[in-house]
Amino acid sequence: MLNFKIYTFGCKVNQYESEFIRKLMIGEGFTSTENDKDADVFIVNSCTVTAVSESKIRRFLGRLRRLSPNSVILLCGCMSQAFPRKYENFTSCDIVIGNGNHTVIPGLIRRYMETGEKIIRIEPHDRKSEAFETCEIEDFSERTRAFLKIEDGCDRFCSYCIIPYARGRVRSKPLEDIKKETDILAQKGFEEIVLVGINLSKYGTDISLNLCDAVLAVAKSSNIKRIRLGSLEPELLTSDMLKALAECEKFCPQFHLSLQSGCDATLKRMNRHYTGAEYAEIVSNIRSLFPNSSITTDVMVGFPGEDEEEFQQSLDFVKSIGFAKVHVFPYSRRSGTVADKMDGQLAKAVKDERARLMSELAESRRFDYLNSQLGTVSQVLIERKFDENYLEGYSLNYTPVLVKTTDTALCHKCVDVTLTEVSGDYCIGELI
Repeated sequence: MLNFKIYTFGCKVNQYESEFIRKLMIGEGFTSTENDKDADVFIVNSCTVTAVSESKIRRFLGRLRRLSPNSVILLCGCMSQAFPRKYENFTSCDIVIGNGNHTVIPGLIRRYMETGEKIIRIEPHDRKSEAFETCEIEDFSERTRAFLKIEDGCDRFCSYCIIPYARGRVRSKPLEDIKKETDILAQKGFEEIVLVGINLSKYGTDISLNLCDAVLAVAKSSNIKRIRLGSLEPELLTSDMLKALAECEKFCPQFHLSLQSGCDATLKRMNRHYTGAEYAEIVSNIRSLFPNSSITTDVMVGFPGEDEEEFQQSLDFVKSIGFAKVHVFPYSRRSGTVADKMDGQLAKAVKDERARLMSELAESRRFDYLNSQLGTVSQVLIERKFDENYLEGYSLNYTPVLVKTTDTALCHKCVDVTLTEVSGDYCIGELI
């Protein structure tokens, strides 16, 4: 019996796909292990969103090969798909595939074990005929909520992003498959489903549906109590869509709306499809329909051509919105993108300083948001034991909560609490 271990880098979609790979491997007679020393096969599901992530994975593969010289190493995911001829990424690997067809993985591993011949099989995405990969999971290892991938691909072509080349064009999961998978996960005891995709807001545009159709399909499962969305592109959240989501009682009022910059000139160079004013209007619409909703985001600083005035505009905009949480990161050049060839590339010291200033603002607004939750009654899904006195979980709007109780039987269950104080990055909740 052969043991395998999966290492996953990157986004929620990659995490879902790793669970799908795990299911495929077990179905073909392999055994999953978390111990490196027991692994006959390593599967590395890669990310390529930045050059830094690619370099990190390449170093990881080299280290894995040195520590496990006799194990089989298979590389899959976005890094190999985006750069199929970048062979220096593959030197430590025995098998290399992309992210278009995961079902071949067990067979390729057995073939390599029989022949010992290196395999590189990266099929290009077909923008005209490629369909959503048929995939289904039955569990989500060591999780209280399950990710459900319903969309793949992106056709936005932001000037800094390589993902459309790694993932192909928009493809959507049929509703009947979403319903079936939801029922399977509900039978496993999951009470919360997180819908994920590469460009989630575009779900259904290729099959005459929209994101609300997917949410309502999941909501039909009586055992699912909460439905949450992954990262969203803001301009696709129309008033009609928001109204439809607001009518779904199981929908969680948390929106991760990718911003990237609060300056219109920077947004235009990024090839983002909205202005600051349009973004602010969408946030206003959300807050009018979803009381006590949380808005989180990503902000990039130091994009090519961003001068002090543009950075200040972005800083002021972030301050004005009042985000619940902001992920701040400096721009990183990515070969193969338009932005990589732009004039006005900034020095690392400038980008790091701007990231520091933006992060300080983000932390301040985070503290304000957590304090705004005090006195409210929240439903918290308990995830795990935090310490001897508290359990840890998340509220409907994804506020992290430490619940004052030692009753570990509450783990993986929803409980009602009153939020009483702030401690670090948590609110403290008392059971009702």
